[in-house]
Amino acid sequence: MKENKGFDPATIEEYRQRMEARGAIYLEDEEDERSDEYCHFFFIGKHEGREVIYDAVMYTLRLEHESEQYEIAEQRAAEQFPDYQRIIEEESSGDGEPSEREEEIGMFMAEVIMELEEEGAVKVREHVDIDPDAEFGVALDIGLHRPRITPQEIEQFIRSFNEGNLRLDEALYSFQTDNFTG
Repeated sequence: MKENKGFDPATIEEYRQRMEARGAIYLEDEEDERSDEYCHFFFIGKHEGREVIYDAVMYTLRLEHESEQYEIAEQRAAEQFPDYQRIIEEESSGDGEPSEREEEIGMFMAEVIMELEEEGAVKVREHVDIDPDAEFGVALDIGLHRPRITPQEIEQFIRSFNEGNLRLDEALYSFQTDNFTG
């Protein structure tokens, strides 16, 4: 079994020094694109009594809701259109204008998403999923009911998480999509 460098004291100290040099309590993953609704970052905390680097992704519930609806629409498109996978692969090769079939699939998926919204079929809630078996450190998957993921939101989460007083909203949420892109 490969050693998890996220538990290695030397690696933890390196991250700590990088954070201190920036005057921050976390480091953003520079290889992952940040948006107003998503951030991939690292911070130091304890897991089962051991110091560790947490490898965390934080996103808004609106983004998660949209993603879950899109996944359902993709599944239904794959069932409805036997050539769906081939068309998607061709589309991702970037050969220019979408074909009639791609437009048809896009419209189908937009209709599925609208139906899901009308029915309120997809609901999401705040969560923190912990994966202690990650390749690096301990992975956290964090969905929060916030309009944006800001540095202040990230710092507040880290402090609450590390102090053991994080409180998650148990309510279920559903969102309306402003526009549809296929």
